[in-house]
Amino acid sequence: MSDPHSNHRSHNVSKLANSNVHTQIIAESKQARGQGCSSFRALQNYGSQEAPRRSYRLFTGRAGAAPRVQLRHVTGRGVTAARLPGAALSRPSRPGRSDPAAAMRALRWAALAVRAAGGRWAPPVPRRGRSGPGPPPPREWALSVSPRGRLRVRLPCQVSIRPLDPQRCPGADRLLVAVSGGSPGRGGRERQPVRVEHDEALGQVAIVADGLDSKTAVDVRTPVKFDLDIKTSGTGCVKIQKIVCDSCKIETEKGTSVLQSIKSHKIDIRTNGGKVIGLGTLYGNTDICATEKGSVNIEKLQGTTINISTEDGLLKTKYLYAESASLSSESGDIMLGSVHGNTNLQTKTGSITVDSSDGSLKASTYHGTIDVYVSQLRKVDLKSQKGSITVKVPASLKAYLELSGRKVDVSSEIQLKETQSASKDDHVTLSGHMNQRDETDKWIKADTQNGKVCLKSQSWIQSVKLKSS
Repeated sequence: MSDPHSNHRSHNVSKLANSNVHTQIIAESKQARGQGCSSFRALQNYGSQEAPRRSYRLFTGRAGAAPRVQLRHVTGRGVTAARLPGAALSRPSRPGRSDPAAAMRALRWAALAVRAAGGRWAPPVPRRGRSGPGPPPPREWALSVSPRGRLRVRLPCQVSIRPLDPQRCPGADRLLVAVSGGSPGRGGRERQPVRVEHDEALGQVAIVADGLDSKTAVDVRTPVKFDLDIKTSGTGCVKIQKIVCDSCKIETEKGTSVLQSIKSHKIDIRTNGGKVIGLGTLYGNTDICATEKGSVNIEKLQGTTINISTEDGLLKTKYLYAESASLSSESGDIMLGSVHGNTNLQTKTGSITVDSSDGSLKASTYHGTIDVYVSQLRKVDLKSQKGSITVKVPASLKAYLELSGRKVDVSSEIQLKETQSASKDDHVTLSGHMNQRDETDKWIKADTQNGKVCLKSQSWIQSVKLKSS
């Protein structure tokens, strides 16, 4: 015998939202099949115990007598039932076809019955074609680890790493992984599940996945003193917060790397077109390389040795404290705030700007300009082939100066003593003492082949105001 509902049309109806009560509505006609019928049936689809899924379907068929609505209330204690009289529901106006108005009236009565039984009713939502499966639910891992270990990540998606909450995990012996977002594969399953592997002998936790959706996000919470080896592909971004470790290694392709308040003996960052952003202080010996259009923008760097290079991207830092620092760019600009220590700056076609230099400074560019404020110095050497050079100093600075260019301008506020001037092939060289005669210890040299050299007076307060404006 064939199924009397095989020719019925299917419409989506919203679920009855109640986490502890599973409700089933059944409305069916009393008429025999041969006389025609109009029926409504709600079916439940239960998922896992943690996250049950409910879906209801409405079947409408041929016109017939008014249906009877029956509510079954299923709880842990048993089943109760409520019935609504069929007379309350009007019959379809035209035989041979289902009546949408009657269907909606039946659903309204069903809603009242649901409320009477303690449930809640969500209004019906019309089905507009077949919708694809939603994103998979979050997946989580909790591992017991040593407080000092190593995290290795190889993923094509966003990775976020932060320390454990010390109040919730005072022993710092857990590593938590949460995966969210992404597109599911067939049957609602993820195309390539993330694998979390723990090697207790090596003290290493590895998180890997090949072919993972780039919209996936992986959040990791580690003990605060955990070494990091993070590599993402594609547009996968990396965000690391408040980690203390011996080694912090990050490699991205086009993704952005954001580091906030990192303290490590060694910080090594590589990107092939992505951005490197530093918030707070990055403390440790730092090596950063950004190729193609990759840029570097760090709030504060502090370490014994710091090396940063870019190709076409901007290189910028607000505070730089290092015994030895080398910053270079092929064609990008170099913009520095307060610089302390021995610093070497080099770019071919970009410009160089230093808001305040305290220590030894060497800066060179081919086509770009150089603009430097020297607050305190040992040795300052500035060179440009075709760009101009501007040197700003406090009026009380003690130094020997040697300025060379197509033209040399000295502010009237600066008094040079024992000055010497020489001209050769449209090139002017001016030298002299500023507030002292010992040129072997503290000196400033600025040389441009085809540009102009300007020496200006600027106080420290003026420098602060210019930086804040």
